[in-house]
Amino acid sequence: MNLKPLAFSIALLCSVPTMAAKPNTDLQLMPYPQQVSLTNSAPLVIDRYFNAQLTGFTSPRLISLVERLNHRIERQTGLFLTTSIQAKNQTPTLTIDVKAPAPTKVQRAKEDESYQLEVTSKQAKLTANTPYGAMRGIETFLQLIQSDTNGFNIPTVVIDDSPRFPWRGALIDTARHFIPVDVIKRQLDGLASAKLNTFHWHLTDDQGWRLESVAYPNLQEKGSDGLFYTREQIKDVVAYANSLGIRVIPEVDLPGHASAIAAAYPKLMTEVQDYQIERKWGVHKPLLDPTKPEVYQFINTLIKEVTELFPDEYIHIGGDEVDPEQWNNSDHVQRFMKENNLKDALALHAYFNQRVEQILKRHKRKMIGWDETYHPDLPKSIVIQSWRGHDSIGESANDGYQGILSTGYYIDQAQPAAMHYRNDPMPKPLQVDDVVAEGEQWQTWAFSAPRTKGSPVTGTFTLITAKDGTQRGFIDYKGKSRRAIFDIQSVKGVTQFWMDSWMGKTMPKVVLKDGVLTGDMQVGNANYPMTGKLIAASNIEGSQYPTAPKPVELKQKQQDRILGGEITLWAENVKYDTLELRMWPRSYVIAERLWSDASITDEDSMYQRMETMDDWSTLSVGLQHQWNSMVGLKRLANGHDIAPLQVLSEAIEQAQYYHRHHEKWVNENYDQFDPLNRLADTLPPESLEVRALTQKVNAFVKDPNNAALSTDIKAMFQRWADNTQAVMPIIASNHLLTQVEPVVQQVDLLSRTGIELVDIIQSGKKLDQKQIITIKQMIAKAKPIQDELIVAIVYPVETLLNHAY
Repeated sequence: MNLKPLAFSIALLCSVPTMAAKPNTDLQLMPYPQQVSLTNSAPLVIDRYFNAQLTGFTSPRLISLVERLNHRIERQTGLFLTTSIQAKNQTPTLTIDVKAPAPTKVQRAKEDESYQLEVTSKQAKLTANTPYGAMRGIETFLQLIQSDTNGFNIPTVVIDDSPRFPWRGALIDTARHFIPVDVIKRQLDGLASAKLNTFHWHLTDDQGWRLESVAYPNLQEKGSDGLFYTREQIKDVVAYANSLGIRVIPEVDLPGHASAIAAAYPKLMTEVQDYQIERKWGVHKPLLDPTKPEVYQFINTLIKEVTELFPDEYIHIGGDEVDPEQWNNSDHVQRFMKENNLKDALALHAYFNQRVEQILKRHKRKMIGWDETYHPDLPKSIVIQSWRGHDSIGESANDGYQGILSTGYYIDQAQPAAMHYRNDPMPKPLQVDDVVAEGEQWQTWAFSAPRTKGSPVTGTFTLITAKDGTQRGFIDYKGKSRRAIFDIQSVKGVTQFWMDSWMGKTMPKVVLKDGVLTGDMQVGNANYPMTGKLIAASNIEGSQYPTAPKPVELKQKQQDRILGGEITLWAENVKYDTLELRMWPRSYVIAERLWSDASITDEDSMYQRMETMDDWSTLSVGLQHQWNSMVGLKRLANGHDIAPLQVLSEAIEQAQYYHRHHEKWVNENYDQFDPLNRLADTLPPESLEVRALTQKVNAFVKDPNNAALSTDIKAMFQRWADNTQAVMPIIASNHLLTQVEPVVQQVDLLSRTGIELVDIIQSGKKLDQKQIITIKQMIAKAKPIQDELIVAIVYPVETLLNHAY
């Protein structure tokens, strides 16, 4: 844990607390509180005599909360606490004053989670209206513990805090790859530490049925490979979550993603035949038959069993990715549709969802479903969970439906934390003026970027040049609303800009010459080839300015329908011993976006605090993301020291977005049994060392005489170059690393080239044409995906090259 003294600014070092209009981020907290006031008083000492006492409402759950607090302080500090909550004769270090019990026995979607924390030199006081607020405040208290030369302590501070959004959750897919109960419970500890309050348990899919059913035992006997949760295990998880102030919402996927149901009860399917559990990833054919009464009897009985295990008011029915082929090819289904005036498969799906919603209502439950479940005939009580994005969630909010966002929070994808951080659940209006003023010039380019798997990314982008030469622009992806593009620049004849798309941070880098577009679309850290042409411009006669739908703009009433968001962890590329490396610490970043004030957007502060959370969550919470990485590296090191692999890992990244999925689709079986034992599986979603290098390089090329920057950059490159000799014997010792050898060689070559480029730029000299061509060829060779890896230092080296001639 980064137990460092706090860097208080001079403005804050005053005797009287000051409250900023916007929260500062000086404290190592995540999510950051709504209001923070610091003083310069002596800190509150945390030693072995620490004692917490409940002074208001008390319950077994709150007593358990204090016991966990004591245990975690011992974990964080290594101290043995000599006191307990029964030590009434001792002045408490922390008092916890809960005003009243929770309003209802079952936690609801909207609860009072506010708290106030006041820390003086002598004592800390946590005040909350409900137990939920106390639980959130305890996490802040634990994050405040720091170490300095005098020991462990907490800074004197006044915090007034409450969440921005009521629904702050995480989906964990246990159907595609089974996740043991102990791992799930550990993630619940993590969710609570991030002030997340909802566990969305994805229990069924094509690859497995993980929920024990008494009425339909074939579900687990034929649909789970013996890997399922017993009713007692589920009750245990739900009870544990409740003790942490976390709701548990089950997802039972209907009517698609139903291959496991089909393997167990094929007569419920539209096309009756023998089925097996589906091993491959993707969208598959089996569909429940919405014309059969026994299907609704099955659902009714199943929902009854689910309600016995899960007390939450919501049940998730999935409802996504319905391939209508079986419905369209069935004579009896087509007759049913005609008899019931259902014009197409979408109407039939809506009919099915209405029937399911009525079943849920009879069991006193409300429906959640993915975007595809939305239909105006469904009651406004349902919640739409959106994987399609802000357009979809905004439209449903305008139509009166509540929604939660998951687009942009898919952490099964490797993505930079900054991308998640920029992704606010609230739809925003267009962030650029797309109206051309008098005297401005514009060009519209059509483009296509074929992907390894799936349809090409197509659309147009428009560049507008103002009278003063500055540029702005927007992009119109096919089927999407208009989006602003940022940082338009021309570098050595290459036009580049970026925006956040449904794929992640997306950066076209293209040559626009003689009406032809060539280049690449960088999605995350990997590239798709990009081609296109000029289709309209202000200087081309007869040109039409492009039109496209604008992003949905919500008024306050509609904004109130955006309940929050959910982190989403699908398990195609995840198993129990790599899951935490995907979730942590970046889930704290998403948690901050859902909890903290919308004005907190500083990415440098976010990354600095996320690094603190990396260690804090390991020590205090017991999360195992660091352990996941270490064990994976030890497996690959084959008895060698893992340090050289760790150094190599600083310079590379796993391919981001769904590039790894697409590589598996091309090179492997793209199924449940594809191994997850590569070097890529030991890496975090991004390299913070490469991020630091990129920042230093960007600063250096603007200030080549900065000796400190050049020294730092060269030291980083030298570290990676010097590592080659140490890491190569490890690479040679394990067949799993055979394909990594070219990556090592490229890291070595790029590092040595980077040092040379720094020297050239600093000297004021320029590369000759032969040198330029050689380095460009080296960079081009290093950019493609190799063994699901990206040589991530290639991009800052390319920046150096562009400033060396």
